[in-house]
Amino acid sequence: MSEAILLESTRQLLDQSPIDGKDTDAKVRQLLRAEYLRRLGQYRRVVQSLAQKYGMSFDVFAKEHIIQQQGFSWEVESDAMDWETAVSGIKTLEARLEELGAEGRV
Repeated sequence: MSEAILLESTRQLLDQSPIDGKDTDAKVRQLLRAEYLRRLGQYRRVVQSLAQKYGMSFDVFAKEHIIQQQGFSWEVESDAMDWETAVSGIKTLEARLEELGAEGRV
């Protein structure tokens, strides 16, 4: 097990914060959880927005070769990259949240 070193000013800010937690580890875990949930929300909004724009899921978008059908336009390629990043990010963050929860129960 490793131990992190915090600057005294950081520790004071953490101690004075409205974050629940009895110890530094619990507070850091809460901050991580909050950040993961914030990013997860952003990624889900991207997925929802692009699914609405194209009227399909990302999987269908990829299987139907929509980029090619749309003539490889910058907008469609950019949307595809953003969509793929969001789909991948959701999977990653959900796994991290699960891991964070599991570690907190050990």
